[in-house]
Amino acid sequence: MLLLAGSTIATLCILALAGMPIIIALVASVVVFLFVSGGWIMSMPQQTLAGLSDYVLVTLPLFILAGGIMNAGGIADRLFAFAGALFGWMRGGLAHVNVGVSLMFGGMIGTSVADLAGTGSIVIPKMKSAGYPGPFAAALTATSSGIGVLVPPSSPMILYSAVTGTSLGALFIAGIIPGVLMAAALMLAIGVLARRNGWQPSQAFEWRELMRAARDAILPMGLPGLIIGGLVFGIFTPSEAGAFAVAYALFLSMVIYRSLDLQGLYRVLVDAAVLTGEILLVVGLSTALGWALSQARVPVALADAIAIVFPFETGALQIMALLLLALIAGMVLDPLIPMIMPVLLPSLLMLDVDLVHFGVLIVVTVAIGQVTPPVALALLVAAQIGKEDVVSVIRANTVFLAVLLAFLALLVMVPALSTGLSGSMK
Repeated sequence: MLLLAGSTIATLCILALAGMPIIIALVASVVVFLFVSGGWIMSMPQQTLAGLSDYVLVTLPLFILAGGIMNAGGIADRLFAFAGALFGWMRGGLAHVNVGVSLMFGGMIGTSVADLAGTGSIVIPKMKSAGYPGPFAAALTATSSGIGVLVPPSSPMILYSAVTGTSLGALFIAGIIPGVLMAAALMLAIGVLARRNGWQPSQAFEWRELMRAARDAILPMGLPGLIIGGLVFGIFTPSEAGAFAVAYALFLSMVIYRSLDLQGLYRVLVDAAVLTGEILLVVGLSTALGWALSQARVPVALADAIAIVFPFETGALQIMALLLLALIAGMVLDPLIPMIMPVLLPSLLMLDVDLVHFGVLIVVTVAIGQVTPPVALALLVAAQIGKEDVVSVIRANTVFLAVLLAFLALLVMVPALSTGLSGSMK
Protein backbone atom coordinates (compact mmCIF):
# COMPACT_ATOMS: atom_id res chain seq x y z
CA MET A 1 0.00 0.00 0.00
CA LEU A 2 2.88 2.35 0.76
CA LEU A 3 4.30 1.78 -2.72
CA LEU A 4 0.88 2.47 -4.29
CA ALA A 5 0.34 5.71 -2.38
CA GLY A 6 3.93 6.89 -2.80
CA SER A 7 4.07 6.32 -6.56
CA THR A 8 0.68 7.98 -7.12
CA ILE A 9 1.38 11.07 -5.05
CA ALA A 10 4.97 11.37 -6.33
CA THR A 11 3.77 11.29 -9.94
CA LEU A 12 1.25 14.08 -9.27
CA CYS A 13 3.73 16.30 -7.42
CA ILE A 14 6.63 15.83 -9.82
CA LEU A 15 4.53 16.63 -12.90
CA ALA A 16 2.84 19.61 -11.21
CA LEU A 17 6.17 21.08 -10.08
CA ALA A 18 7.58 20.49 -13.56
CA GLY A 19 4.93 22.80 -14.97
CA MET A 20 2.81 20.19 -16.71
CA PRO A 21 -0.91 21.00 -17.09
CA ILE A 22 -2.72 19.78 -13.99
CA ILE A 23 -5.08 17.63 -16.09
CA ILE A 24 -2.12 15.66 -17.49
CA ALA A 25 -0.66 15.30 -13.99
CA LEU A 26 -3.96 13.93 -12.69
CA VAL A 27 -4.36 11.42 -15.52
CA ALA A 28 -0.77 10.25 -15.18
CA SER A 29 -1.01 9.75 -11.41
CA VAL A 30 -4.16 7.61 -11.73
CA VAL A 31 -2.63 5.59 -14.57
CA VAL A 32 0.46 4.94 -12.43
CA PHE A 33 -1.76 3.73 -9.59
CA LEU A 34 -3.64 1.36 -11.89
CA PHE A 35 -0.39 0.07 -13.39
CA VAL A 36 1.29 -0.58 -10.02
CA SER A 37 -1.84 -2.09 -8.44
CA GLY A 38 -2.80 -4.12 -11.51
CA GLY A 39 -6.21 -2.47 -11.57
CA TRP A 40 -8.71 -2.29 -14.41
CA ILE A 41 -7.93 0.64 -16.71
CA MET A 42 -11.63 1.40 -17.23
CA SER A 43 -11.86 2.32 -13.56
CA MET A 44 -10.48 5.77 -14.38
CA PRO A 45 -13.24 6.88 -16.80
CA GLN A 46 -15.87 5.29 -14.54
CA GLN A 47 -14.68 7.23 -11.49
CA THR A 48 -14.26 10.40 -13.55
CA LEU A 49 -17.87 10.26 -14.72
CA ALA A 50 -19.02 9.47 -11.18
CA GLY A 51 -17.35 12.67 -10.00
CA LEU A 52 -19.41 14.68 -12.47
CA SER A 53 -22.75 13.14 -11.55
CA ASP A 54 -23.56 15.45 -8.64
CA TYR A 55 -26.49 17.71 -9.54
CA VAL A 56 -25.05 20.68 -7.63
CA LEU A 57 -22.37 21.04 -10.33
CA VAL A 58 -25.09 22.45 -12.58
CA THR A 59 -24.76 25.68 -10.63
CA LEU A 60 -21.07 26.09 -11.49
CA PRO A 61 -21.35 27.12 -15.18
CA LEU A 62 -24.35 29.32 -14.35
CA PHE A 63 -22.54 31.37 -11.71
CA ILE A 64 -19.40 31.54 -13.85
CA LEU A 65 -21.49 32.91 -16.72
CA ALA A 66 -23.31 35.39 -14.46
CA GLY A 67 -19.99 36.68 -13.12
CA GLY A 68 -18.57 37.00 -16.62
CA ILE A 69 -21.58 39.04 -17.74
CA MET A 70 -21.31 41.37 -14.73
CA ASN A 71 -17.57 41.75 -15.32
CA ALA A 72 -17.91 42.50 -19.05
CA GLY A 73 -20.83 44.83 -18.37
CA GLY A 74 -18.63 47.39 -16.62
CA ILE A 75 -20.29 47.01 -13.22
CA ALA A 76 -16.96 47.62 -11.44
CA ASP A 77 -17.03 51.38 -12.12
CA ARG A 78 -20.24 51.83 -10.12
CA LEU A 79 -18.86 49.80 -7.25
CA PHE A 80 -15.62 51.80 -7.24
CA ALA A 81 -17.59 55.02 -6.84
CA PHE A 82 -19.59 53.57 -3.96
CA ALA A 83 -16.52 52.10 -2.23
CA GLY A 84 -14.72 55.44 -2.65
CA ALA A 85 -17.56 57.33 -0.99
CA LEU A 86 -17.74 54.73 1.79
CA PHE A 87 -14.03 54.21 2.59
CA GLY A 88 -12.07 56.91 0.74
CA TRP A 89 -12.05 59.30 3.73
CA MET A 90 -9.87 56.93 5.79
CA ARG A 91 -6.04 57.03 5.93
CA GLY A 92 -4.81 55.08 2.93
CA GLY A 93 -8.17 55.69 1.29
CA LEU A 94 -7.49 54.01 -2.07
CA ALA A 95 -6.13 50.89 -0.37
CA HIS A 96 -9.35 50.61 1.67
CA VAL A 97 -11.35 51.15 -1.51
CA ASN A 98 -9.41 48.27 -3.06
CA VAL A 99 -10.59 45.91 -0.31
CA GLY A 100 -14.14 47.29 -0.36
CA VAL A 101 -14.51 46.71 -4.10
CA SER A 102 -13.26 43.12 -3.75
CA LEU A 103 -15.86 42.53 -1.05
CA MET A 104 -18.65 43.84 -3.28
CA PHE A 105 -17.43 42.65 -6.67
CA GLY A 106 -16.22 39.25 -5.50
CA GLY A 107 -19.69 38.45 -4.25
CA MET A 108 -20.97 38.70 -7.81
CA ILE A 109 -18.19 36.80 -9.59
CA GLY A 110 -17.37 34.16 -7.00
CA THR A 111 -13.79 33.42 -8.09
CA SER A 112 -10.76 35.32 -6.85
CA VAL A 113 -8.83 35.32 -10.14
CA ALA A 114 -11.88 36.64 -12.03
CA ASP A 115 -12.31 39.34 -9.38
CA LEU A 116 -8.63 40.18 -9.74
CA ALA A 117 -8.92 40.46 -13.51
CA GLY A 118 -12.05 42.60 -13.23
CA THR A 119 -10.81 45.10 -10.65
CA GLY A 120 -7.01 44.90 -10.81
CA SER A 121 -6.71 46.64 -14.15
CA ILE A 122 -8.52 49.63 -12.65
CA VAL A 123 -7.37 49.88 -9.05
CA ILE A 124 -3.64 49.05 -9.42
CA PRO A 125 -2.91 51.92 -11.87
CA LYS A 126 -5.01 54.26 -9.69
CA MET A 127 -3.03 53.38 -6.57
CA LYS A 128 0.30 53.75 -8.36
CA SER A 129 -0.66 57.16 -9.76
CA ALA A 130 -1.68 58.23 -6.23
CA GLY A 131 1.81 57.46 -4.91
CA TYR A 132 1.38 53.96 -3.50
CA PRO A 133 4.31 51.58 -4.20
CA GLY A 134 3.55 49.40 -7.21
CA PRO A 135 4.42 46.08 -5.50
CA PHE A 136 2.19 46.99 -2.54
CA ALA A 137 -0.74 47.84 -4.84
CA ALA A 138 -0.38 44.54 -6.70
CA ALA A 139 0.03 42.49 -3.50
CA LEU A 140 -3.02 44.06 -1.83
CA THR A 141 -5.16 43.55 -4.92
CA ALA A 142 -4.14 39.89 -5.16
CA THR A 143 -4.84 39.23 -1.48
CA SER A 144 -8.12 41.14 -1.32
CA SER A 145 -9.39 39.19 -4.32
CA GLY A 146 -9.51 36.18 -2.00
CA ILE A 147 -12.56 37.71 -0.32
CA GLY A 148 -14.51 36.83 -3.44
CA VAL A 149 -14.35 33.09 -2.72
CA LEU A 150 -15.97 33.58 0.68
CA VAL A 151 -18.84 35.91 -0.16
CA PRO A 152 -21.58 34.08 -2.10
CA PRO A 153 -21.84 33.00 -4.82
CA SER A 154 -18.55 31.11 -4.55
CA SER A 155 -17.21 28.61 -7.08
CA PRO A 156 -14.93 26.87 -4.53
CA MET A 157 -17.94 26.35 -2.26
CA ILE A 158 -19.88 24.84 -5.16
CA LEU A 159 -17.02 22.39 -5.77
CA TYR A 160 -16.78 21.62 -2.03
CA SER A 161 -20.52 20.95 -1.89
CA ALA A 162 -20.29 18.61 -4.87
CA VAL A 163 -17.41 16.62 -3.38
CA THR A 164 -18.68 16.40 0.22
CA GLY A 165 -22.46 16.52 -0.19
CA THR A 166 -22.70 19.53 2.15
CA SER A 167 -25.64 21.89 1.68
CA LEU A 168 -24.63 24.63 -0.75
CA GLY A 169 -27.08 27.07 0.80
CA ALA A 170 -25.55 26.50 4.25
CA LEU A 171 -22.06 27.05 2.82
CA PHE A 172 -23.09 30.27 1.10
CA ILE A 173 -24.59 31.65 4.31
CA ALA A 174 -21.62 30.47 6.40
CA GLY A 175 -19.22 32.47 4.23
CA ILE A 176 -20.86 35.86 4.79
CA ILE A 177 -19.46 36.74 8.24
CA PRO A 178 -15.93 35.38 7.52
CA GLY A 179 -15.89 37.35 4.25
CA VAL A 180 -16.70 40.59 6.04
CA LEU A 181 -14.20 39.82 8.82
CA MET A 182 -11.48 39.07 6.28
CA ALA A 183 -12.07 42.47 4.69
CA ALA A 184 -11.96 44.11 8.14
CA ALA A 185 -8.67 42.34 8.97
CA LEU A 186 -7.05 43.58 5.76
CA MET A 187 -8.34 47.11 6.38
CA LEU A 188 -6.86 47.02 9.89
CA ALA A 189 -3.46 46.11 8.43
CA ILE A 190 -3.83 48.88 5.84
CA GLY A 191 -4.62 51.38 8.61
CA VAL A 192 -1.37 50.53 10.41
CA LEU A 193 0.67 50.75 7.19
CA ALA A 194 -1.02 54.01 6.18
CA ARG A 195 -0.14 55.70 9.47
CA ARG A 196 3.44 54.44 9.20
CA ASN A 197 3.88 55.58 5.58
CA GLY A 198 1.81 58.76 5.67
CA TRP A 199 -0.79 57.67 3.13
CA GLN A 200 -3.64 60.14 3.04
CA PRO A 201 -7.38 59.83 2.38
CA SER A 202 -8.39 59.85 -1.27
CA GLN A 203 -11.48 62.02 -0.75
CA ALA A 204 -13.52 63.73 1.92
CA PHE A 205 -16.61 62.11 3.38
CA GLU A 206 -19.87 63.56 2.03
CA TRP A 207 -23.32 62.15 2.74
CA ARG A 208 -24.68 63.43 -0.56
CA GLU A 209 -21.96 61.68 -2.55
CA LEU A 210 -22.41 58.48 -0.54
CA MET A 211 -26.15 58.45 -1.20
CA ARG A 212 -25.65 59.10 -4.92
CA ALA A 213 -23.04 56.36 -5.26
CA ALA A 214 -25.19 53.95 -3.25
CA ARG A 215 -28.14 54.62 -5.54
CA ASP A 216 -26.03 53.82 -8.61
CA ALA A 217 -24.63 50.63 -7.05
CA ILE A 218 -27.77 49.24 -5.44
CA LEU A 219 -28.84 47.12 -8.40
CA PRO A 220 -25.46 45.37 -8.92
CA MET A 221 -25.08 44.79 -5.17
CA GLY A 222 -28.55 43.30 -5.05
CA LEU A 223 -27.45 40.10 -6.80
CA PRO A 224 -25.75 38.38 -3.82
CA GLY A 225 -28.56 39.50 -1.51
CA LEU A 226 -31.26 38.14 -3.78
CA ILE A 227 -29.45 34.82 -4.15
CA ILE A 228 -29.00 34.39 -0.40
CA GLY A 229 -32.56 35.51 0.32
CA GLY A 230 -33.96 33.11 -2.24
CA LEU A 231 -32.01 30.19 -0.77
CA VAL A 232 -32.84 31.02 2.84
CA PHE A 233 -36.57 31.40 2.25
CA GLY A 234 -36.77 28.43 -0.11
CA ILE A 235 -37.81 30.47 -3.15
CA PHE A 236 -35.40 28.58 -5.38
CA THR A 237 -32.81 25.80 -5.31
CA PRO A 238 -29.06 26.44 -5.85
CA SER A 239 -29.34 25.57 -9.55
CA GLU A 240 -32.34 27.88 -9.94
CA ALA A 241 -30.34 30.56 -8.12
CA GLY A 242 -27.63 30.23 -10.76
CA ALA A 243 -30.17 30.62 -13.57
CA PHE A 244 -31.65 33.65 -11.81
CA ALA A 245 -28.16 35.16 -11.47
CA VAL A 246 -27.59 34.82 -15.23
CA ALA A 247 -30.96 36.41 -16.04
CA TYR A 248 -30.36 39.23 -13.55
CA ALA A 249 -26.86 39.93 -14.91
CA LEU A 250 -28.17 39.97 -18.49
CA PHE A 251 -31.02 42.31 -17.56
CA LEU A 252 -28.67 44.78 -15.84
CA SER A 253 -25.91 44.73 -18.46
CA MET A 254 -28.02 44.67 -21.66
CA VAL A 255 -31.30 46.36 -20.72
CA ILE A 256 -30.75 48.71 -17.76
CA TYR A 257 -27.17 49.92 -18.35
CA ARG A 258 -26.82 48.83 -22.01
CA SER A 259 -23.11 48.30 -21.43
CA LEU A 260 -22.90 44.86 -23.07
CA ASP A 261 -23.67 44.17 -26.73
CA LEU A 262 -24.19 40.87 -28.54
CA GLN A 263 -20.55 40.63 -29.60
CA GLY A 264 -19.41 41.10 -26.01
CA LEU A 265 -21.96 38.53 -24.85
CA TYR A 266 -20.57 36.02 -27.36
CA ARG A 267 -17.07 36.44 -25.92
CA VAL A 268 -18.42 35.98 -22.40
CA LEU A 269 -20.23 32.79 -23.42
CA VAL A 270 -17.10 31.34 -25.02
CA ASP A 271 -14.90 32.21 -22.02
CA ALA A 272 -17.45 30.77 -19.59
CA ALA A 273 -17.72 27.53 -21.61
CA VAL A 274 -13.93 27.09 -21.72
CA LEU A 275 -13.48 27.81 -18.00
CA THR A 276 -16.35 25.50 -17.06
CA GLY A 277 -14.95 22.68 -19.18
CA GLU A 278 -11.52 23.02 -17.60
CA ILE A 279 -12.88 23.02 -14.04
CA LEU A 280 -15.28 20.10 -14.56
CA LEU A 281 -12.56 18.00 -16.16
CA VAL A 282 -10.35 18.62 -13.13
CA VAL A 283 -13.28 17.75 -10.82
CA GLY A 284 -13.88 14.41 -12.54
CA LEU A 285 -10.20 13.42 -12.69
CA SER A 286 -9.71 14.51 -9.07
CA THR A 287 -12.51 12.17 -8.05
CA ALA A 288 -10.65 9.35 -9.80
CA LEU A 289 -7.46 10.34 -7.95
CA GLY A 290 -9.33 10.41 -4.64
CA TRP A 291 -10.66 6.92 -5.35
CA ALA A 292 -7.15 5.69 -6.12
CA LEU A 293 -5.73 7.12 -2.91
CA SER A 294 -8.64 5.68 -0.93
CA GLN A 295 -7.87 2.26 -2.41
CA ALA A 296 -4.30 2.76 -1.18
CA ARG A 297 -5.71 3.56 2.30
CA VAL A 298 -4.15 7.03 2.37
CA PRO A 299 -7.11 8.64 4.25
CA VAL A 300 -6.95 5.95 6.97
CA ALA A 301 -3.19 6.41 7.34
CA LEU A 302 -3.68 10.18 7.50
CA ALA A 303 -6.33 9.91 10.24
CA ASP A 304 -4.14 7.49 12.21
CA ALA A 305 -1.15 9.82 11.92
CA ILE A 306 -3.18 12.77 13.21
CA ALA A 307 -4.50 10.64 16.09
CA ILE A 308 -0.93 9.72 17.04
CA VAL A 309 0.37 13.29 16.88
CA PHE A 310 -2.71 14.66 18.71
CA PRO A 311 -3.86 11.76 20.91
CA PHE A 312 -6.29 13.83 22.97
CA GLU A 313 -9.62 15.35 22.00
CA THR A 314 -7.96 18.35 20.41
CA GLY A 315 -10.32 19.04 17.53
CA ALA A 316 -8.80 22.43 16.69
CA LEU A 317 -5.28 21.00 16.40
CA GLN A 318 -6.51 18.09 14.27
CA ILE A 319 -8.26 20.53 11.93
CA MET A 320 -5.12 22.66 11.76
CA ALA A 321 -3.11 19.58 10.79
CA LEU A 322 -5.49 18.84 7.91
CA LEU A 323 -5.46 22.49 6.83
CA LEU A 324 -1.67 22.52 6.89
CA LEU A 325 -1.68 19.57 4.52
CA ALA A 326 -4.19 21.37 2.28
CA LEU A 327 -2.15 24.59 2.41
CA ILE A 328 1.02 22.78 1.34
CA ALA A 329 -0.90 21.17 -1.52
CA GLY A 330 -2.44 24.53 -2.42
CA MET A 331 0.99 26.03 -2.97
CA VAL A 332 1.43 23.91 -6.10
CA LEU A 333 -2.05 22.66 -7.08
CA ASP A 334 -4.85 24.72 -8.60
CA PRO A 335 -7.78 24.21 -8.25
CA LEU A 336 -7.22 22.75 -4.79
CA ILE A 337 -10.63 21.66 -3.48
CA PRO A 338 -11.57 18.96 -6.01
CA MET A 339 -8.10 17.43 -5.69
CA ILE A 340 -7.61 17.51 -1.91
CA MET A 341 -11.13 16.93 -0.56
CA PRO A 342 -11.53 13.32 -1.80
CA VAL A 343 -8.40 12.60 0.27
CA LEU A 344 -9.41 14.58 3.37
CA LEU A 345 -13.13 13.74 3.50
CA PRO A 346 -12.80 10.25 5.05
CA SER A 347 -10.51 11.68 7.75
CA LEU A 348 -12.98 14.51 8.43
CA LEU A 349 -15.79 11.99 8.87
CA MET A 350 -13.66 9.85 11.21
CA LEU A 351 -12.79 12.91 13.30
CA ASP A 352 -16.46 14.06 13.29
CA VAL A 353 -15.56 17.52 11.93
CA ASP A 354 -18.41 19.90 11.06
CA LEU A 355 -18.32 19.93 7.24
CA VAL A 356 -19.86 23.41 6.97
CA HIS A 357 -17.18 24.82 9.28
CA PHE A 358 -14.41 23.01 7.43
CA GLY A 359 -15.86 24.19 4.12
CA VAL A 360 -15.25 27.81 5.13
CA LEU A 361 -11.78 26.92 6.40
CA ILE A 362 -10.75 25.16 3.20
CA VAL A 363 -12.03 28.06 1.09
CA VAL A 364 -9.87 30.47 3.13
CA THR A 365 -7.00 28.02 2.62
CA VAL A 366 -7.61 28.26 -1.14
CA ALA A 367 -7.32 32.05 -0.91
CA ILE A 368 -4.07 31.74 1.06
CA GLY A 369 -2.64 29.20 -1.38
CA GLN A 370 -3.17 31.59 -4.29
CA VAL A 371 -0.83 34.16 -2.68
CA THR A 372 1.75 31.69 -1.34
CA PRO A 373 4.89 30.75 -3.31
CA PRO A 374 6.06 28.83 -5.25
CA VAL A 375 3.04 29.16 -7.57
CA ALA A 376 1.08 32.10 -6.03
CA LEU A 377 -1.26 32.40 -9.02
CA ALA A 378 -3.00 35.56 -7.79
CA LEU A 379 0.31 37.34 -7.18
CA LEU A 380 1.53 36.39 -10.65
CA VAL A 381 -1.63 37.80 -12.26
CA ALA A 382 -1.49 40.99 -10.18
CA ALA A 383 2.20 41.51 -10.97
CA GLN A 384 1.45 41.12 -14.66
CA ILE A 385 -1.43 43.61 -14.50
CA GLY A 386 0.65 46.14 -12.58
CA LYS A 387 3.82 45.48 -14.64
CA GLU A 388 5.76 44.84 -11.42
CA ASP A 389 8.54 42.44 -10.50
CA VAL A 390 7.05 39.24 -9.07
CA VAL A 391 9.66 38.91 -6.32
CA SER A 392 8.94 42.46 -5.13
CA VAL A 393 5.21 41.74 -5.09
CA ILE A 394 5.76 38.55 -3.07
CA ARG A 395 7.88 40.49 -0.59
CA ALA A 396 5.26 43.23 -0.28
CA ASN A 397 2.58 40.61 0.35
CA THR A 398 4.31 39.21 3.46
CA VAL A 399 2.27 41.31 5.88
CA PHE A 400 -1.03 40.37 4.23
CA LEU A 401 -0.08 36.69 4.17
CA ALA A 402 0.54 36.88 7.93
CA VAL A 403 -2.88 38.50 8.38
CA LEU A 404 -4.58 35.71 6.41
CA LEU A 405 -2.85 32.98 8.42
CA ALA A 406 -3.87 34.62 11.70
CA PHE A 407 -7.41 35.00 10.36
CA LEU A 408 -7.52 31.30 9.45
CA ALA A 409 -6.36 30.36 12.96
CA LEU A 410 -9.12 32.54 14.42
CA LEU A 411 -11.76 30.78 12.32
CA VAL A 412 -10.44 27.40 13.51
CA MET A 413 -10.58 28.41 17.16
CA VAL A 414 -14.02 30.09 16.94
CA PRO A 415 -16.27 27.89 14.77
CA ALA A 416 -19.30 30.09 15.52
CA LEU A 417 -17.90 32.72 13.17
CA SER A 418 -18.58 30.28 10.35
CA THR A 419 -21.52 28.22 11.59
CA GLY A 420 -23.42 30.74 13.72
CA LEU A 421 -25.29 32.46 10.92
CA SER A 422 -26.08 29.29 8.95
CA GLY A 423 -27.22 27.56 12.16
CA SER A 424 -29.58 30.39 13.08
CA MET A 425 -31.02 30.37 9.55
CA LYS A 426 -32.03 26.73 9.99
